[in-house]
Amino acid sequence: MDHKLELYYYPECPFCQRVLAAIARHGWEGIELKDIHADPEADATLVRVGGKHQVPCLFIDGEPLYESLDIIAWLEKTLG
Repeated sequence: MDHKLELYYYPECPFCQRVLAAIARHGWEGIELKDIHADPEADATLVRVGGKHQVPCLFIDGEPLYESLDIIAWLEKTLG
């Protein structure tokens, strides 16, 4: 099953870097990256949809998942 995946992050965040490194290491594709510092609309969406200003946040079909290790575990389980 295909999922719509959007990762909200900002480059200086070490927890975001952990997730981004895992994505690069595994070669996972199809994850739209949204830098909340470079994209004000992404920042607003993060708070409006997710309910809080916390990154990294992976939106899975519009549902937020927080915490870098939880995000990586979900990606490993789902994308292999």
